[in-house]
Amino acid sequence: MDRKGEKIGWIAGWFGGFIWMILLSIIWIYQNKIIEGISGIILFTIAIILVFILAPWKHPNTKYWKLMLPIYVLFFISVALSFYSFGGLKSSGINWMSFFWIIPCLIPFATVGNLKWNRNANGRTGIGLRERDEL
Repeated sequence: MDRKGEKIGWIAGWFGGFIWMILLSIIWIYQNKIIEGISGIILFTIAIILVFILAPWKHPNTKYWKLMLPIYVLFFISVALSFYSFGGLKSSGINWMSFFWIIPCLIPFATVGNLKWNRNANGRTGIGLRERDEL
């Protein structure tokens, strides 16, 4: 089994998580915020490179949380760059309660963080599969 769906999910999921940064970067460049635009493009590029470098099938015995952590750091740096570019937290209308929106972003750490690409000694793999008693 080549686990093609999981590979597509890893790549497309992270790409979808960063696509907004490249779009904002284009807008910033158009608005003559060249430094912010180029910074966003650089962050996007580094993130996509990390997605491929830290792919779980390339590190099959590493827990997912260790592979996701550097990409998450870049994600939150991207969010901070966005707030900075739009004038900071006060001008965006964000208050301290808005930071609770971070919690849903961290759900993958709880759901798949302790899993590895190669999890089971009996050869069973796949996020949706659990070890079962043999009949």
